Order: sequence, then C-alpha cells, then structure tokens
Amino acid sequence: MSIARSGGFILRKNREVPYYSCLALENISWLRHGFSTRTDGSGGTLNLNPAGMDTPERINDNYSRLLSAIGLENAAFVSLNQIHSNLVYVVESTAYLPRMFNLFQPEEIVRTRQAETGDALVTNIENTALTIKTADCFPILIADPVHRAVGAVHSGWRGTLAGVLPRAIDEMSRRFQSDPARLLFAIGPAIRECCFEVGEEVARLFSKTYPEAATARPHPTAPGKYLVNLAAVLKIQMTQSGARPENQHDLEMCTCCNTREFFSWRAQGAAAGRMLSVIAVSYC
Repeated sequence: MSIARSGGFILRKNREVPYYSCLALENISWLRHGFSTRTDGSGGTLNLNPAGMDTPERINDNYSRLLSAIGLENAAFVSLNQIHSNLVYVVESTAYLPRMFNLFQPEEIVRTRQAETGDALVTNIENTALTIKTADCFPILIADPVHRAVGAVHSGWRGTLAGVLPRAIDEMSRRFQSDPARLLFAIGPAIRECCFEVGEEVARLFSKTYPEAATARPHPTAPGKYLVNLAAVLKIQMTQSGARPENQHDLEMCTCCNTREFFSWRAQGAAAGRMLSVIAVSYC
C-alpha cells in the first residue's frame, strides 16, 4: 500500500506496518529510512517508548516489526538518551551494538550498551540504523548521496535554539567531507505552528535569535500566548548552513492535530507513546 502526501512524501505499508517515506531519499539505492506512525502495532498501537505503559514484550515486538518493514531487521541499532541538547554523536564502530534488537535485556548486557547522551547521530558505517524517538519534537533525517553518510536529528524547541541541526551538518562536513549543498533533508511529523503554543519568554527567544523571520506570532485567541513555527526555524538553519531549498523536504503534518495517526506529548501528556525515525546506509 502507498498513499502520496505533500512535501514529496509517501505513506507506505509493508508487512502490515505503515511508515512515511521521503521520495528523494528513496531514490538513493544504498539507503533505508522511515518515519513511524502510532498505528498497527502490537496491542493496537506502534508505541516505541520504553518508559511508557506498554509491556516490554510489546515494545520489543514493535521495534522488530518497524525495522523489518523498512528492511533493517539485521541492522545494528543505535539510539540516544535524548536531552534536548546540541550534542552530536558520531557512530564510528558497530562492534558493541546488537544485531538483533532487544530493548529489555539482562542487566549485565544493558550496562555495556548504555545509550550515549545527545540529540543527533551521524555515521557512514553500513547496516547501522540511526534512530530518533519523538512525540511532537522534530525528527530530521539527513543523507549525503555523494559520500554515503547519514544523520538523524532530534530537535525540540530547546534543541532548535541550541542549533543541534547545524551542528549535525557541521559534523558531517568535518567527518565525511559532506557538502551541505548536496545534502538531502527529510523533516518528519512534529508539532506545527498551529498547535505549538508558548509563553512570551520562549517566543522572545525565537524573535531575538531570528529577527529576519516571523517565527513567533501572538496567539489569535489566547492573550499573552504565542505560536512558534519551528519548521521555519529549521529551514532557516539549513539554508544558513549551505543547504539548498530544493533539498529540504517536509512532511508538513502536525502530530498534535493528528492524534489518530501520531503520538503527541502536547495533546496526550506524559502517557503519550513515541514514534521512531530511522535511517541507515544499507548493504548493496
């Protein structure tokens, strides 16, 4: 099954698991990627939040189902302890990574595989699945079609202001000689300007940092509140880093508006599940 969406994306369904795919990234033969939804998982939803309410067995099954649907069931799996920072982690070896994903393992194994802390992953190692968990924050997948390198970025409002995306671009340029003008970007489902309501203090931070663009505007019906357009800020950051506008692809779907299809922390609170965005240099 496949359904075309805006921004050059398509909703695919493989092995009964739906996920969004960016057509520009699909054109790269050595690359696998996808943005999960909340539907059709174990127990009814495709929740990928280890700290959530689902059982360990369901979480493990959901990870396995999604990675298998994307074609990465045998890939090494990399995740981060996400902290809303601008820290970028470079995966240089997969020697310590599991080939068969199992989130809940014996304690002695878990200690040797503690997730690194940060909010962006980059690598050029084959068969290594870089993953980002979100439930309103922006997932951005990056591909260098020339040097066969990839990146995955988690960018909430704090990480956006801290510049996690530009730092990931810089790290790919430094480590892999990536030319920002040749990089391809895919922005997945996230909370959009229509729903991202903040106070005056946060709005002022965006207006001060990006005075050239209307990234924060007064809320039309809530006095003292503002709406922030994080997608616009991310696109400004890409362009300032040297990315071409035609290489910036955006699904343009709001998690908070579409809770039947996506998890949303803003709409559902602490009980919200998590979605996964994944990208990998696959074996040819």
